[in-house]
Amino acid sequence: MFKKTLLVTTMIGAMVASAAHAETLRWTRSADSLTLDPHSRNEGPTHSVSHQIFDTLLYQDMNLEQQPGLATDWYVKEDDPEVWVFDIREGVTFHEGQALTADDVVFSLNRARHSNSDMRGLLTAIVEVRATDEHTVEIQTDGPNPLVPNNLTNLFIMSQEWAEEHGVEEPQDYAAGEETYAVRNANGTGPFRLESREPDVRTVLVRNDNHWGIDHYPMEISQLIYTPIESASTRVAALLSGEVDLLQETPVQDIERLAGADGIKNEQGAENRTIFLGMRRDHDTLDSIDVDSNPFADRRVREAINLAVDATTIQRSVMRGNSEPAGMIAPPFVNGYSEALDEVLPADVERAQALMDEAGYGDGFRITLNCSNDRYVNDEQICQAVVSMLARIGITVDLVAQPMSVHSAEMSREEYDFYMLGWGVPPMDSEYIFNFLYHTKEDNRGTWNFTGYSDARVDELTVAMSQEVDENARNEMIAEAWQIVHDEILYIPIHHQMLTWSMRDDIDFPVQSENTPHFKYLRFNN
Repeated sequence: MFKKTLLVTTMIGAMVASAAHAETLRWTRSADSLTLDPHSRNEGPTHSVSHQIFDTLLYQDMNLEQQPGLATDWYVKEDDPEVWVFDIREGVTFHEGQALTADDVVFSLNRARHSNSDMRGLLTAIVEVRATDEHTVEIQTDGPNPLVPNNLTNLFIMSQEWAEEHGVEEPQDYAAGEETYAVRNANGTGPFRLESREPDVRTVLVRNDNHWGIDHYPMEISQLIYTPIESASTRVAALLSGEVDLLQETPVQDIERLAGADGIKNEQGAENRTIFLGMRRDHDTLDSIDVDSNPFADRRVREAINLAVDATTIQRSVMRGNSEPAGMIAPPFVNGYSEALDEVLPADVERAQALMDEAGYGDGFRITLNCSNDRYVNDEQICQAVVSMLARIGITVDLVAQPMSVHSAEMSREEYDFYMLGWGVPPMDSEYIFNFLYHTKEDNRGTWNFTGYSDARVDELTVAMSQEVDENARNEMIAEAWQIVHDEILYIPIHHQMLTWSMRDDIDFPVQSENTPHFKYLRFNN
């Protein structure tokens, strides 16, 4: 899992293909990028846009294999196992002409460690980032750390000169609603440069003909127009009418229809993402509840909810078979995944009601459930199903479904008692899940743990699994941590998400399980 692919496959004739194809691709999905600041939010649609504009030191390609980006090589220093060395690609320029140096990499990684940055949880092991010459960077960690490369696949590199010129040396404080120059403007080294940006309306990118990888990737798109469309029916109509060329996250109710449509095809695959419910459990009472206590603090209530939420019915009725019911918040892609823990128990309303009675909530209670309505596949419909299911055990749920831009900001401010979230795992390792979702919320860890959960042993294991280099010992730590949190029923897993991308049938672009389209790979079959 820690091996890296050191060479990008050279595509013969790519320069000729790029010159021959000067096509516009019009791309849509339900949600926009939350910000163009590359270190502000750790969020899927945001990263999808950032990957077009910015480069990372290394990245996961369309097959989820690590490939060199702005780093041509990376390795542990021979005489110091606590230091990773990255050789920085020479001759790279930013879109506005600044030359890339090791100083830009040091600046970017330190910027991503700032308290405003939602990416900082990936960098908790870092003690120091330093440039040893113009094209070499060393990352010093607080002990041997095999996960450093895995954690850098979404860490975008900015120009230090540009950031200083525009006063954006620190990341945007998204939760506070801060506006900075980096929110609507960008200067990366990526395959596309920003031409215009209207948040939630339209983002136009044009091919960067000076990109360092122009002779390695097809780069057949000359202009990339991104138009987020919240309405599922409107997105589908736009594809069918030819207003857009590629629809990411096809609505499940339209998959068969589009498969049979003239000039349209579907690309499908499992996504590296799990959808689940979270519950605030550390407060004596909750803001949105109608009882003077916190039922989520009682494991019996959490178990009752888990038994009442019928993931199999959601799979059949809401997702139309396009999901895999889940028992843990780790999809099968991830190191540490366990088939045994991922087993889904049949819904049992009778047992759930008995647990509610035992916990003293036999008459139920009223609570607000906060969901997104434009981020995950059928996210609002899933929450509507949960509302009906919990009503069977006396829990009356007031559903508040909002765009992810609002949902994410309010969640970051810890305003929710009961909420939906989806979690992908770009580093492909359980440490990422524990670091963000289970570790005690403190400093740079537990940044997405809005439950209030805190367990000393889980915290200890989370830190240890980031430092252990013996694979067997490390996997034993991961297994122990999963067993602890599984027994606690901290979250309510619903399903592992499946992906469908629909597109013109002359486009060659397989689905990527991270749900991050790298458009530099897209080809036109004409």
